[in-house]
Amino acid sequence: MVQQEAAVASSGGAAPEKLDAAVFKIAGVIVLGAIMSILDVTVVSVALPTFMREFDATYARVAWTMTGYTLALATVIPLSGWAADRFGTKRLYMLALFLFTVGSGLCATADSIDQLIAYRVLQGLGGGMLMPLGMTIMTRAAGPQRIGRLMAVLGIPMLLGPIGGPILGGWLIDTASWHWIFLINLPIGAIALVYAAFALPKDHTEPSESFDFLGMLMLSPGLALLLFGVSSWPEAGTISANKVWMPMLIGGLLVIGFVFYSFKPKHPLLDLRLFRNRRLTVAAVSLFVFVIAFMGAGLLFPSYFLQVRGESTLDAGLLMAPQGIGAILTMPIAGTLADRIPVGRTVPFAMVLIAAGFFTFTQVGADTSYLLLCGSLFVMGLGMGGTMMPIMTSALKTLTNHEVARGSTLVNILQQIGGSVGGAVMSVILTSRLNDAPAIPGATNPQTGGPLTLADAAIGSHDKVQGPQIIQAFGADTIRKGLEFVADAFASTYWVGFILVLATFVPLAFLPRKREVSHLNDDEGAGAPAPVIMH
Repeated sequence: MVQQEAAVASSGGAAPEKLDAAVFKIAGVIVLGAIMSILDVTVVSVALPTFMREFDATYARVAWTMTGYTLALATVIPLSGWAADRFGTKRLYMLALFLFTVGSGLCATADSIDQLIAYRVLQGLGGGMLMPLGMTIMTRAAGPQRIGRLMAVLGIPMLLGPIGGPILGGWLIDTASWHWIFLINLPIGAIALVYAAFALPKDHTEPSESFDFLGMLMLSPGLALLLFGVSSWPEAGTISANKVWMPMLIGGLLVIGFVFYSFKPKHPLLDLRLFRNRRLTVAAVSLFVFVIAFMGAGLLFPSYFLQVRGESTLDAGLLMAPQGIGAILTMPIAGTLADRIPVGRTVPFAMVLIAAGFFTFTQVGADTSYLLLCGSLFVMGLGMGGTMMPIMTSALKTLTNHEVARGSTLVNILQQIGGSVGGAVMSVILTSRLNDAPAIPGATNPQTGGPLTLADAAIGSHDKVQGPQIIQAFGADTIRKGLEFVADAFASTYWVGFILVLATFVPLAFLPRKREVSHLNDDEGAGAPAPVIMH
């Protein structure tokens, strides 16, 4: 039954209107893998302060546990479409599950921050493939007529991550230890592997297009070096540092070289000719600008609750939950509408909700009402559910069956670059603002050996062990001034994100407002790989 359903969908034949039992059987495996990988990203984000304390490292250093994962992702994205075609999606998906699970186990054994970063890279090589391969398998099973509703189903785990990750991570760290945020993946990964072996349809590999080896030698190292340089910027504090500008320059030149080269081979690793498709270009630019704004500043939302308000990791996770709840409410509706109404009529309204919610954070202080902040996160979540998936659906519908895997890979590489650039830029802005904090006369920062600033004292006052001593040493008034300074630093950073959110309205104005015709059933390339969507 599963094989038959997959064959019908992939050959472009008629498929039922509703997502049936055969599709949901396969979806169980994919959703399990997706939840595991996405939860892991958000769990690690709330564990960063714990890593700082456990490994006696700076924030910029421990942030590499996130960046290393992203670099691994950037390396495998260009290869995933070709590899799925060459080796089969089932084999590759099970290999990805295995790498991710083994990487999780190794992360729990790390004795230093460098070891943890290295194991996170291994984990990223597996985790980075779980979503794209899962989307490929699911789209083949469901068929082109149900892409909007399919996106809604697979979008749920993407939203459970931001809700469940911080809560689960906070609870595990508070009640057990940081090791358990990785150990919990071992039983889940084992179950997913067994489930995948039985539930996924058997691979039918066909002779693949010739592998663009020269393109891979330029694009994968180029992306990795470019993102390495960008991600090193917050730690170095200046773009003129050698470890920032040199990798950025070399990586940038390799990527530019690939751009010029990619028009020569018949089957390039990344098909830039697809940018001739206006709707794909509009979708790619819209997502790129949005990801820089929202993903960059969005990582700092939990940091505000931790550093300014002194909340525990668990409570910070619970305070972030309204955003995910809002998105869960609108994503199924947006998925259904995307199959029926042009996204140019719906997405701008969703983006208005995001902008309205985001604006609140530009006004944050040291004691802003939690009701206001959580309400704003909920409104942003409502907008999130109606934005990213409908834009992606619109882009996929305008491509032929043969083009769609390459097109979605192209869009998602831009998303990864945008997320890394956004995260780096927002971290640099926040760090530079915090570094401007006035020094406390005669006080020394034990971590850096330099003067202790108002911001250092304010953030340190939340520590369970040293906090009472810091408050006693410098007084409540000094700590209060410090907290207000840190809150202002966050507000300034959110202003940059808010302006970028407003900039997203420019490409959104060019989204289709008339009903587009799906080309996914075109005979050209029937049976080609299905969309490759990344998170």
